[in-house]
Amino acid sequence: MESNRTSHIANQVPWAERITPYDEAHFVTYLRLLDAEADGADWQEVARLVLGRDPDTDAAARRCWEDHLARAHWMTRSGYRQLLEDA
Repeated sequence: MESNRTSHIANQVPWAERITPYDEAHFVTYLRLLDAEADGADWQEVARLVLGRDPDTDAAARRCWEDHLARAHWMTRSGYRQLLEDA
């Protein structure tokens, strides 16, 4: 995996029932998280490489990973509908 160098990763995703500007800036991040999960990758490796967080020194790394992965799953269940409606 290649590290994320495109957009700042927040500690927590700004949640809303609609796709946010943060989501739009992190579509690739969400896809990478879902791919890593499907591949069975260790969360710590994913946090380092995708989110740029070091679980050894960053106490918030796991929560950041969980929150972004949850949002990625939300995108696959609900958020994608907005993309289709707006297309």
